Amino acid sequence: QVQLVESGGGLAQPGGSLRLSCAVSGSIFRVNEMGWYRQAPGNEREFVASITSSGTTNYADSMKDRFTNSRDNAKNTVYLQMNSLKPEDTAVYYCSANINRLWYLPGTTYWGQGTQVTVSS
Repeated sequence: QVQLVESGGGLAQPGGSLRLSCAVSGSIFRVNEMGWYRQAPGNEREFVASITSSGTTNYADSMKDRFTNSRDNAKNTVYLQMNSLKPEDTAVYYCSANINRLWYLPGTTYWGQGTQVTVSS
């Protein structure tokens, strides 16, 4: 069974930093694009960042100067380095990954369980 296991959330002060990790576990053939989304209370889930298997990144405009998305293909792990955090960054952060479980199966998007990020003094 494919699972995405997130870690690294917590409490940070405004202007501080946090690093999130998301590791893919289970029997798989290939991990394609990986990404991050977030959802604040009362809001819809929104796109944060994505990264292809070759390392091409894409960011939401409000985060591209503060967040860095990277991945370790050997470990099937994606990271989100968040700097200059603001209170409005408070949300549950979810990782996603498009995965081919077997070579002949189409890619399917899987989601992590979410990790809480709280930015407050």
